[in-house]
Amino acid sequence: MLEEPTKCSMCCCTMLNKILMVVFMILLMFGIWFGNLLTLAVVFGTKPFHTPQGYLKASLAVADLAVGIFVLPLSLYAELTLLLTGAAPGWTVRNSQYTPFHPCSYIGPVFAGCTLVSITTVFLLTIERSIAVLKPLHKEVLITRRRTSMLIVFSWTGSFFLALAPLIFSKQIALEYNACSRMCNYALEAYEFPPQAWNILLLFPAFDFTLLIGTVVTNIISFTKIRHHSRKRRRLAQAGCQSTSGPSFSDIKAAKTIGALTLVFTVSFTPVAVFVVGNVTGNEWCNFSFFAFWTLAASSCWNVIIYSVRDQKFRIRARQLLVLSKRKHSP
Repeated sequence: MLEEPTKCSMCCCTMLNKILMVVFMILLMFGIWFGNLLTLAVVFGTKPFHTPQGYLKASLAVADLAVGIFVLPLSLYAELTLLLTGAAPGWTVRNSQYTPFHPCSYIGPVFAGCTLVSITTVFLLTIERSIAVLKPLHKEVLITRRRTSMLIVFSWTGSFFLALAPLIFSKQIALEYNACSRMCNYALEAYEFPPQAWNILLLFPAFDFTLLIGTVVTNIISFTKIRHHSRKRRRLAQAGCQSTSGPSFSDIKAAKTIGALTLVFTVSFTPVAVFVVGNVTGNEWCNFSFFAFWTLAASSCWNVIIYSVRDQKFRIRARQLLVLSKRKHSP
């Protein structure tokens, strides 16, 4: 299905909007680079962060960094070319089935795969924190670095297989640079929606919502336990006693950090899932498409903000690394 070159979402119909969109892309790209490189520097450069939770945070940072390195620069290149020359690159008006070595053939699966990795990793972080809260005496046995590493490998393998599934199992699905979302998206060759292609495209929102619902439910259970334990501690403190059971304060703070991360990712992923369902049922939703996909892309720079606000150890170490880097580069 060829994309109409004149089709335009609200973000790019005037010169001012085009300029603002390009500036937004540049700022977001550098924000993702800075935030996730800083997260990786803190996790890998600080021994106390060499924990299962640290490994999961590093995996999440790598997935987000890949979005900033591969996905956003392609969109920025296409929009800068259109802004400066008045004509978009030729590959933006043809899908991957009509253009050999189409950029979207590589960038599309990377974006989809990294998005699925992020969702899976947030789910694994939630499970890891729930075990620390619900079974504090067993967390060292149940949560090991080896098991966590295996889960990370599995999440990356499974996520990218799912990202490639539409191209593997249906010849009617291709990748194109969408004039509405300004990103590489899956597209149907035919204007009618064949049942097989319908089912394949619905894998993404089904997977997203299943994991998000599981993550939210797990967080609710964990926070219920934290609330009950906090009340118990207050009662014992008033009676002059001290509680020796239950999750530690650091585990509780970490659980709250992951809860904030879950909230941000849920808000970021839901619009895209809704858009995919609407698109499969025949709704184009051009302006909503741009909002949905770029809200999802923007979630890639939220992690370091959440860690810095919620995690004092991360904040202190990040500040130390930035000060050290500044001193090294100062004359």
